[in-house]
Amino acid sequence: MYDFSADSADCAGALEAALSEYLTGNGLSGPGPAADRLIEAMRHGSLAGGKRLRPLLVRQAAAIFSVPRERALPAGLAVEMVHCYSLVHDDLPAMDDDNVRRGRPTVHRAYDEATAILAGDALLTHAFAVLARPDCHPDPAVRVALVAELAAGAGAGGMVGGQMRDIEGESTRFSEIEIATMQAMKTGALIRASVRMGALLGGADPRALSALTAYAEAAGRAFQLADDILDVTASPETMGKATGKDAEAGKQTLVSRYGLDEARRLLDRIVGEALSALRTFGPRADGLRATARYFASREK
Repeated sequence: MYDFSADSADCAGALEAALSEYLTGNGLSGPGPAADRLIEAMRHGSLAGGKRLRPLLVRQAAAIFSVPRERALPAGLAVEMVHCYSLVHDDLPAMDDDNVRRGRPTVHRAYDEATAILAGDALLTHAFAVLARPDCHPDPAVRVALVAELAAGAGAGGMVGGQMRDIEGESTRFSEIEIATMQAMKTGALIRASVRMGALLGGADPRALSALTAYAEAAGRAFQLADDILDVTASPETMGKATGKDAEAGKQTLVSRYGLDEARRLLDRIVGEALSALRTFGPRADGLRATARYFASREK
């Protein structure tokens, strides 16, 4: 019987340890020594918090193909570093202008804006160094595929492009399809990449990769919709960050378009789509099923 709480806690602990080990002078230096203040800011923006859901998705997708947890960890570390970089930059005054993240000051508040920008830059850069290492996967072709997958999920056609569309949406009214596209890029693309990277680690054939991609796209939509609901319903203390900022900034979400009741019904339907995509995998995909359900039921 799959235990989501145990697996997610184990993954978060392993990821935290891997981050702490890597984000050091020895891990980051070369050809020159990494600046202490930069390392401290990177650690501030990455350690001591976070649910580590994207590395969990890498692990769970890889497990379908019997990839051991420790073999999925480097790819999960790379994904999490990209996620952390995105949070550091999203919190900047020029973006979402947040002062609190995970219940403590954001990086630009704890340090300064320039240091926060550089810390995010470094987290993004070193994520790809992790994927290039032989301990990520012994086959160079797989490592190249992992790099390409993460770059696509994080780049102009993925997370960064989605953030740009989100900014545009503050002054331009989007259709429902445009809102969905923006959210699929801003949030869903990195979730999609996480699942697909786990599948790549396991040598998934095209049919399996297609099914897992369908799951990941639905799971990404569910995560973002749940996040939008929580922005309306949860307290800042529960979330560890400011809430109610979407409406304040005029951001367009499906919650603002449909209302809470319809948004919750839509969330249930999307989770159903995610679960249906996994039907060919049987019990091997119980981890991914549990994560999709968690996305819909989480309270922070």
